[in-house]
Amino acid sequence: MRVNMRHIARIIRSPRLWIPLGLGAVLVLTPTGWAYARSAGHVQDVEHVKTTEVALVLGAGIYPDGLPTPFLAGRLDTAVRLYSLGKVRAILVSGDNSRKSYDEPEVMKNYLVSRGVPAEKIVLDYAGFDTWDSCVRAGKVFGVKSVTVVSQDFHMARAVALCRQAGLSAEGVGNSQKDRARTLYGYAREIPATLKAMNDVLLDNDPRFLGPKEPGIEKALATG
Repeated sequence: MRVNMRHIARIIRSPRLWIPLGLGAVLVLTPTGWAYARSAGHVQDVEHVKTTEVALVLGAGIYPDGLPTPFLAGRLDTAVRLYSLGKVRAILVSGDNSRKSYDEPEVMKNYLVSRGVPAEKIVLDYAGFDTWDSCVRAGKVFGVKSVTVVSQDFHMARAVALCRQAGLSAEGVGNSQKDRARTLYGYAREIPATLKAMNDVLLDNDPRFLGPKEPGIEKALATG
């Protein structure tokens, strides 16, 4: 089959090709640029992150046997280090409990307790269905003012940006994993996820479930 190079050249030069590509690039790059700009200077490692009141650990899946996935275990281990170093005084675990057989926050709490974090320092958010919900609920439901968000490295810009947009004084600490395939997938997933995040911000969407105020964080911070 002969390739008609002139025809291909006309297609490449055609505005019908470049205009949609340009619009697509803007659609992808604008939310990503916003997330990195909004979080700039607020993502550090455990040793250098600023001290805040609360670590907000975002859910990342659990197994049927009640154990956290490697991603979630890594986040929880990071939260343990933050607490051990005195970088935070309480830990808010935010995850999905939309059905009885799936309870991320309870699994997260059990893991933290098994690693030496006092149970009274752990508060559970059962309606952290996505990052925006977790950030908004941390402030409006649990009364958090300053927070260190804990997630994977690829998620940090969006997570910190959303929490700061939700009115929290937010810092972030990312956890790295050796699972290259899952990490690459995570970075790819950030493109549509960040687009949704900007939509939530622009529309000031409410969480799927807001609910009444909870005193858990106040009590956790008041204990010795």
